[in-house]
Amino acid sequence: MKRKDGFVLREVCGEKVIVGEGLGAIDFGKLISLNDTAAWIWEKAGELGEFNEDAIVDALCETYEVSAERARTDVQALLAQWLELGIIQ
Repeated sequence: MKRKDGFVLREVCGEKVIVGEGLGAIDFGKLISLNDTAAWIWEKAGELGEFNEDAIVDALCETYEVSAERARTDVQALLAQWLELGIIQ
């Protein structure tokens, strides 16, 4: 997987949101509000370029005190939502 071009993380009124830029803004027209962990995952996905669920789970477990099982459940749900929204491919 990878993040789709045209989507960026911004801070708006103290909240972290993903917004579309350029054509992404025209086609998407939404703001996706993220908690701190989801914003961290978005940034990590950008650093990795191409990524998979395992890479994100491993990075999450290395950075936060979370079990691999819990991390995997949360990452699966988040990536499924992002795929549905069309912000990753």
